[in-house]
Amino acid sequence: MLKKLDWYIIKQLLATFFLAIALIIMIVIVFDISEKLDDFLEREAPMKAIIFTYYVNFIPYFVNLFGHLFFFIAVIYLSSRMAARTEIIAILSSGISFKRFLRPFLISSVLIGVINIYMTNILIPQVNKPRIEFEKVYWRNPYKNQLENIHFQTNANNLVYVQSFNNFKAIGYKFTLETFDEKNVLVKKISADNIQYDSVKKVWNLSNYSIREYNKLNEKLITGDKIDMDLKIEPSEFNINTAKVETMTFSELNDFIDKEIKRGSKEINNYLIEKYQRLINPLAYIVLTLIGVSLSSRKTRGGTGMHLAVGITLAFAFIMMMKVTSVFSIKGNLPPIVSVFIPIIIFTIIGLYLLKKAPK
Repeated sequence: MLKKLDWYIIKQLLATFFLAIALIIMIVIVFDISEKLDDFLEREAPMKAIIFTYYVNFIPYFVNLFGHLFFFIAVIYLSSRMAARTEIIAILSSGISFKRFLRPFLISSVLIGVINIYMTNILIPQVNKPRIEFEKVYWRNPYKNQLENIHFQTNANNLVYVQSFNNFKAIGYKFTLETFDEKNVLVKKISADNIQYDSVKKVWNLSNYSIREYNKLNEKLITGDKIDMDLKIEPSEFNINTAKVETMTFSELNDFIDKEIKRGSKEINNYLIEKYQRLINPLAYIVLTLIGVSLSSRKTRGGTGMHLAVGITLAFAFIMMMKVTSVFSIKGNLPPIVSVFIPIIIFTIIGLYLLKKAPK
């Protein structure tokens, strides 16, 4: 009997979840098409690309983005419906404990959490690449670098600075490249009012430049109006676009973070939060399931509607807390891993409290 009950709950829960996701995806796609249709027509986007390059790749992205919310809604809907039909009372009266009744819900949440890990770290980055490229061409304006005072380290000995960088024209303004020896002593400094990349020659053109070479107490100075130099820097290194992490698998993200740490990137907390969220956020499925079942398993006068209203409020509070703690990490001193764990810990405590108050 217990196995039949498990399979009954698991099948009902997963069916409700996937049906809810399918319905909302259809609605979102209709609204999305109506919003972007003018841009698609103006830029002559091919129908095949719209369907298979954009919207087919949009579906996994959307499922991953709102999966927590709709799984939580599915949990509340199923358990509150079972409570309204007095099925939960019958199950508990037969001698099955509430924790045992909770098990198939948790099994389902673990299954969806594992799928989420795969999607977030492997599938989503792969489908995001063609989707984002499509948006650049047929809908959204290309990325514009709006950062100022960009510092980074190309290797252990070279430090680069530009006041600003125009990624459309590959021009950097107020450029400085400092080279240090093994003893961390400055041995060379290249400065220029601006630098522009020549994609044909694969070199940088420096305007109003100066080259200073230091040898103990001696200094050699070379100045000029124009010079071509191979700075061993690619234009893409100036484009600190945080959106590009969406196209990275977990291993690529790790390598990218290591590189950005060496460069001294100011955006490192953004990348670390993305990394930890990919690993920790699947736990939210388990936490929200615990809250949902404990909250909606008691038969109330308000029925399913009341349970859904309270549950959705808690879900949005959870999502809001995730965003707020991320801001504290990005703008403040809160460690990224702590900012990701705080909402999980707080709502786990809420879930355990609701479990204690659930009908036995």
